[in-house]
Formats: sequence, C-alpha cells, structure tokens
Amino acid sequence: MSDIFREIDEEIRRDNLGQLWTKYGHYVIVVAVAVVLGTGGYVGWQKYQDSKVSAQSVRFSAGLELADKGEFAQAADTFTALAKEGGGGHALLARFEAAGLRARAGDAKAGIAAFKEIAADNAVDGVYRDIAKLLAASWEIDHGDAAGVAAELAAFAAPTNPWHALAQELTASAQLKAGDKAAALESYKHLADDAAAPQETRNRAAEIVSALGNTEHK
Repeated sequence: MSDIFREIDEEIRRDNLGQLWTKYGHYVIVVAVAVVLGTGGYVGWQKYQDSKVSAQSVRFSAGLELADKGEFAQAADTFTALAKEGGGGHALLARFEAAGLRARAGDAKAGIAAFKEIAADNAVDGVYRDIAKLLAASWEIDHGDAAGVAAELAAFAAPTNPWHALAQELTASAQLKAGDKAAALESYKHLADDAAAPQETRNRAAEIVSALGNTEHK
C-alpha cells in the first residue's frame, strides 16, 4: 500500500492529476466494488451455489466461467438472457453481472446505463438499488461526467447512511479525476476524520491527504 501512495505523491508533485486517476482510479473502483459485493446484497449467491441442480444455476455458472476466461461480452449476453428469462433473485443477480460485464467488455456507457436502470427500478429492493447507484457512479468517474458524480452521490452523505463512507471516497475520487484538487483534499480530509468509516478507508484517505497537502506548500 505504501508503494502505491509513494507513486501517487510523485504524480501529484508533478501536478499530473489526469495521469494519477488513470493509474489509480480503478484501484478505488475495485475497493468500491469489493465493499459492495461483500455486503448482504450478494449473500443470495450462496443459495445458488446450493442449488446446482437448477437450470438457472447451471447457466449462471456458465456465465461466470466465460467471465473468468475474459470473454466478457459473451458472459454479459448470457446474464442478460438469464435476467429476462429467470425470476426473483436469479434475475436480479444476472442483471448486476450483465451490467458489470458490459462495462468490462469496453462498453462502459451500456454498463452504466444498466446499473442506472436497476437503480431506477421500483420493483427492486432499496438496498440493491443503492448498490446499483454506487456501481454506476464508480464507472462514471472514469467513463462519464466525473464532475457530476458528486451530485449523484449526495443522497448517501448522511452519516447514518451505511454507504456514506464509500460514497465519500467515490466523491473525492471524482473530484480528483475532474481536476478539482482543493475539493478532493477537503473530501479526503473529511473521510480521514470520519470515526464511522472503516479504518482501512480512513487510512487510505489520510495517505492521499498527506500527498495532496504536501503539494500545496511547494
């Protein structure tokens, strides 16, 4: 981790925020997705693992195998079909998988749109809709309007919101991507001081605050 932030510091010292995001923005996305996928939103997958006899589970596994091989577009097609033909949790998980795989296949716009479609679907439980909003935002930082991401994430700002720390980190990353170093610094400072945020997230924010802050005195 320290090596990552030493390189970040070097990039910031050269005032090269664009390259900084290009090199490390996806690290933030990976963190975001890892946190999201670790929540109860995907606990349902265990049920599918326990139901291998079902045709839907077999097809779901086939889609995952394609993704593991790097055949993201084909995997996305598999999950899209499953989402349309399946029902309940199978269909919802398939929609999430299809959206993420579209983006990974190089069609970020389609992936973002798919996540936003889930987020706007009133038939989907609010927890899953929030996850979809966060995932859409994580891709938009690098493939959409980075400056507009902060506004989209404002709904998660309340300290009582279980996603507020993740949303704050994504907001700061979006500000950095957009070249607003001052705003990003304030957002990272707030996150570093947030006692309710996970310690690893606070440590990461503090490292970036140090790197960003050092350049202001050069």
